Amino acid sequence: MHRIPRFLRNFYTATALGLLAWMTFFDANDLPSQFKNWWKLRELESEVTYYNSQIETIRRDRKEVLGSDRLREKYAREKYLMKKPTEDIFVIVDENNEPLEK
Repeated sequence: MHRIPRFLRNFYTATALGLLAWMTFFDANDLPSQFKNWWKLRELESEVTYYNSQIETIRRDRKEVLGSDRLREKYAREKYLMKKPTEDIFVIVDENNEPLEK
């Protein structure tokens, strides 16, 4: 059985530790950068989920509104608080300043 000389074992250990330190702290793809990228990916994935749900809501509203002129007028009045020139609009809100009807 061959035995690795001590100076070679130390060389391999030092090389491995140096490579590990380089890859951990100094490389372009070091661990802190990887962690930041992973965290940013999670944030972007949650944004994708949010925006997909918003798109679905808008599609449902659009499908509902395109049905008739009466529904289009109702939608404009409720969502965008549009009014005729001779009308006044009152919005009743709760304690959190949110409209009671949504």
